[in-house]
Amino acid sequence: MYTLQPLLDKHHVFVKIGEKGQEKEIILELKLLADVGLIGFPNVGKSTFLSRVTSAKPKIADYHFTTIIPNLGVVKSIYGDSFVIADIPGIIEGASTGVGLGIQFLRHIERTRLLLHVIDVSGAEGRNSVQDFKTINQELKIYSEKLSNRKQIIVANKLDVMQDEESLKALEALAKKENIELFKISAVTGEGIDNLMNRVTTVLKQLPKEELIQIEEKIVYTLEDKNEFTITRNGDEYIVEGPAIERLMGRINIGDNESMHYFQKVIKNLGIEAELIKKGVKQGDTVKFLEWEFEWEQ
Repeated sequence: MYTLQPLLDKHHVFVKIGEKGQEKEIILELKLLADVGLIGFPNVGKSTFLSRVTSAKPKIADYHFTTIIPNLGVVKSIYGDSFVIADIPGIIEGASTGVGLGIQFLRHIERTRLLLHVIDVSGAEGRNSVQDFKTINQELKIYSEKLSNRKQIIVANKLDVMQDEESLKALEALAKKENIELFKISAVTGEGIDNLMNRVTTVLKQLPKEELIQIEEKIVYTLEDKNEFTITRNGDEYIVEGPAIERLMGRINIGDNESMHYFQKVIKNLGIEAELIKKGVKQGDTVKFLEWEFEWEQ
């Protein structure tokens, strides 16, 4: 192998050139951590409800998609304890497949323990309360079977502007059939809210937080540490390649004697020198490491 004798200078410090690093593009997603999630179609009164039971001040207006990001509030119960409630932006049909910002919204309720399903029973917008309930739950099921089985309480809202009782009666019949608790409220006037929140407090005490722990595949990204190389022969030329060679050649400076001394030491320790001899390398042959060529000397 072509060699250069190192210049021994006690004031000379040998420094390896830094090798090329690996790049990874990683997307980190922050999910809300709340005890209770408010779900339902847009403009059913979730934000008004949140502002009534907490100190949160979400944007409230009489049009769809007033809320475009989740809002959090802390509820203090009559027992002195507290819990976090999240107003999730309105879910619409097709949300589970990405319609609107559906998937982004659905992700934020994955870590809640209890869902308050707010439904407009006023009839003011011609909504079908039963169909609304089924549509939202179908989206939950498509997105996550586990999420669709999470504890729910139906919140029949807008009693203060209810035009007739047909929508409410149909929803009450569904709740009875599905064995789901239903509370009738008006988020605007506060009617029925105290009873609902007392029940929420009791239910939360019965729902262990451990059930929210998710075990997911853990991927650990590390730099390659295997000393792998291959040697192929092309006439009187020997080509040495592999991860070990790429790392080695990225560390050395061909024009520096001590760097070359380090290079020769490493190829011997890696077994490259022995493998070349085994493959029949002889005086004058060319040994190629990436784009660098060396002449073999005995």
